[in-house]
Amino acid sequence: MHKIERLLQTLAPKGVEFKTLEEVFEIKNGYTPSKNNPEFWEKGTIPWFRMEDIRENGRILKDSIQHITPKALKGKKLFPKNSIIISTTATIGEHALLIVDSLANQRFTFLSKKANCGIALDMKFFFYQCFLLGEWCKKNTNVSGFASVDMTAFKKYKFPIPPLEIQQEIVKILDQFSALTTDLLAGIPAEIEARKKQYEYYREKLLTFKPLKA
Repeated sequence: MHKIERLLQTLAPKGVEFKTLEEVFEIKNGYTPSKNNPEFWEKGTIPWFRMEDIRENGRILKDSIQHITPKALKGKKLFPKNSIIISTTATIGEHALLIVDSLANQRFTFLSKKANCGIALDMKFFFYQCFLLGEWCKKNTNVSGFASVDMTAFKKYKFPIPPLEIQQEIVKILDQFSALTTDLLAGIPAEIEARKKQYEYYREKLLTFKPLKA
């Protein structure tokens, strides 16, 4: 029997708990400091993320292409490291795990774990869950001139939180798949596509759970 199945039988025999995004996370928008004020940008040291950062540097980000200064914060706090950004306007559904305190532009919604949330959640596990959340976002948009995600429904989106040991085992498996897919990028296009589809299949399979029985 697969190790994940064994762990589920042992640690979650009645199913897995589901929570809404708003139960677990602070949900806030990024923003763009005024480009007309050089004091917000010149010699900036604070990472400020845009879609270009994901396109150029992948989905786990420790630094940005552009930076802002502390004066650009206007008294607001930085979003803490281990936050997720997910695009909820324009190029909808793209996401990244930020491993540095930072800001991002207004295309992105930040998901930062609530300080008083006692749920054991591996953010790398939730990062993988965001591939499914991203697909949901693409199907749940308000189109009124400019496409954007239905944020009321977004906050109510439910995702599974299996026991931490299971989360960590899934992360380990998906990290290996991801590394293997990356290693193939210089290979034959057909092989790359086949491996990518295999990875997506197993990712969805590993991240789908039966909800906890009442």
